[in-house]
Amino acid sequence: MNRQEIVYWDSLIYNNWNFYLAATKSGLCCLRLPNEPFETLENWVYKNMQNVELVQNTEKMSGYCLQLIEFLQGKRKEFSIDLDLRGTNFQKSVWQRLLKIPYGETSTYFYIAKSLNRPKASRAVGAANGSNPIPIIIPCHRVIGSDGNLTGYRGGIPFKKTLLALEQFNA
Repeated sequence: MNRQEIVYWDSLIYNNWNFYLAATKSGLCCLRLPNEPFETLENWVYKNMQNVELVQNTEKMSGYCLQLIEFLQGKRKEFSIDLDLRGTNFQKSVWQRLLKIPYGETSTYFYIAKSLNRPKASRAVGAANGSNPIPIIIPCHRVIGSDGNLTGYRGGIPFKKTLLALEQFNA
């Protein structure tokens, strides 16, 4: 008989932003951007995992929340938390590449595609970027268009600008 896996979650309110985070025993698996409703986290978990139960647990989520707060305060440039990535192999390769973009710097969809030996896959990189389940920690906000313009961001362009400005100020 398959045992049900527990996915712990909690909410974090910081600077009028409301985040929802979820983790398995393997690490953080989902972070919802400010003011996305809890249902977006719940829907993501049930779509990407089988036989799970969502359980709110502030204690188990406290380390993840603390590192996110430290980042948002400009006190943390790198995260030291385990991640439980759920996606296709291509998506995971893009997300792993995003983790290599240095704090305070940006990259382009084309450069990431090229670095993955898929120079014609800029749009696929953009799609993987957009489906990143752990934004901020996996810094998809650091990806911009080849022309230098800020492109779509699930949290909205103003929030993307805020994150990039935070990093520029603290770099």
